[in-house]
Amino acid sequence: MADASSQLGGAIRGRTAVVAAGSTKQGTIPGISADELAVEGLRVTLAQSGIDKSAIDGLITCKSYGGFGIDTEIGRLAGLNPAYSATLDYGTCNFSLHLACAVIDAGLASVVAIVYGTNQRSAGNKFSHPLGRQDEASVYGFLNVAGPAAMAFRRHQMQFGTTEADLAEISVSQRRYATDNPLAIFREPMTVDDYLAAPYLVAPLRRADLCMISDGAACLIVARADRAAELTDKPVHVMGIAQQTGLRDRQNADQWLRPWIRSVAERVYPAAGIDQDGVDALYIQDPTSIWVLQMLEHYGFVEPGGVGEAFRSGAVGHGGKLPLNTNGGQLSEAYMWGFLHLVEAVRQLRGEAGDRQVGGLTTAQYCSTFGFMKAASTILSTEAR
Repeated sequence: MADASSQLGGAIRGRTAVVAAGSTKQGTIPGISADELAVEGLRVTLAQSGIDKSAIDGLITCKSYGGFGIDTEIGRLAGLNPAYSATLDYGTCNFSLHLACAVIDAGLASVVAIVYGTNQRSAGNKFSHPLGRQDEASVYGFLNVAGPAAMAFRRHQMQFGTTEADLAEISVSQRRYATDNPLAIFREPMTVDDYLAAPYLVAPLRRADLCMISDGAACLIVARADRAAELTDKPVHVMGIAQQTGLRDRQNADQWLRPWIRSVAERVYPAAGIDQDGVDALYIQDPTSIWVLQMLEHYGFVEPGGVGEAFRSGAVGHGGKLPLNTNGGQLSEAYMWGFLHLVEAVRQLRGEAGDRQVGGLTTAQYCSTFGFMKAASTILSTEAR
C-alpha cells in the first residue's frame, strides 16, 4: 500500500496571498510584555500597509517564552473580534501560514493576521528546560539545540567528509547580507578565517553557528485571493505548501540528519507547479547553521557533502546565483522562530528590501523545521499561475 502522504496534492495554489508583512525593531526591548510587542507588530503592519483593522476576520498567534502569545489575550489587547482565532504551540511562520491558508480555504475567515511577539531576551530566557524528551536531556545534556546540532554535524562529517570551513560558508554568507540590514543584531563583517579563529561553543559549532534570541514582533496578513486584490496592488501569492513530521524520533533511520525532510520537497514543488530551478530566492530557518546545510541538501539545491563548494563557486549565497537568507537569517538578524524569513521574502518579492534588495525576483521558497519533529515549506510568487 502506498504511503498516505503520496496522495497529497496542491489544491491551495493561488487561492491565498500575503497582503502585508511587518516587524518591530529587534534586540532588547525592556519594559514591554511579549503580548504587547505582538500587538505592536500588528499595529505597525496595518499602518504600513494601509489596511484597516476592520478588514481582519481571522487571528492566528504563536506561543512565546513565558506562556505569552495566546489568541484570546492578544485579540483583547488588539481590540479584535475575529470570526476565527487560534494559537499554535510552535508556529514558526510556515506552520502558522499553512493554518491560515487552510482556514481561508475552508471559508472560516477571509483575511487572517498572523502575529508573533516575544520578550525572551529581556526576560532572560536561559534555555534551561530540556529540549525534547527529559530522559534524553538528563543523560546527554541537550538543554539547547546546540547539542543535537553538533551531533548532527559530526554525523555529516563522518558520512560526507564535510569540514568546518565548509560549514563556515553559511554563517559568513548570511553575515554579509546582515551588514545591510538595520534590523540585524550582528552586522560586523566576518570572514571564514574569522569564523575558524573563534572558540568552540559546543564543539564543533561556534558562536556564529547559533542564533541569538531577541525581543521583537512580526506580522503577516494573509487574504483570500479576491480579497487580496482589494487590499493591495502587490499581493504575494501562496503557490505551494507541504509538511512532514518525524514524530517517531529515534525510531527513524539516521534521525540526526532528518532524511524525512525530503518528503516535503517531493510534494511542495509539484504543489506549486515548479521545480528547484524556478526558485529565485531561498529562505531556510536557521537556529543553527547545520539546519541550513541539511535543508540545502534535502530540497535538492546542493549535492550531499557539497555545501562548501556551492558557496565558494557562487551557486548559492551572497552574490551567488541563488540568494539565501538575504536578511542574515537567525544567525545574524534575530531569532523570532523564523517569522522574519517570511517577512523578508515578502519584502524582497515586492522590491522593498532597501540596500539588500536582489533584482529580478518573482518566486521565493521558505523551509522550516521544528527541531527533529516537523518540517514545512512554502513557495511564494508575485505571479498567480
